Amino acid sequence: MAKRGGFPGGGMPGNMSNLMKQAQRMQRQMEENQKELETREFSAKSGGGAVEAVVFGNKNLKSITISPEAVDPDDVEMLQDMIVAAVNEAMKQADEASGQMMSSLTGGLGGGLPF
Repeated sequence: MAKRGGFPGGGMPGNMSNLMKQAQRMQRQMEENQKELETREFSAKSGGGAVEAVVFGNKNLKSITISPEAVDPDDVEMLQDMIVAAVNEAMKQADEASGQMMSSLTGGLGGGLPF
């Protein structure tokens, strides 16, 4: 009775073995890059530099710096808007760096796949 499935001799063919090694290497590189990204800082300013936000690559907010001139008790909404703008821009920078890092690892693979 013939064996069902598998490969002759029970081992993986050379191409499959190489593919597994490449996948493991890519996974290690992704983990290393992710650790590096988590400690990398991204900053953005708004309101002509009145507000600066600094975030880590893992999108944790590190700090907000507000110029004393930006603090107007009669216009708190403007200050809030500047804070939101600075944080959003810093987060966008972190996202773009993460995307570039992933793209460099995968060589553009995965874009547009149906699954």
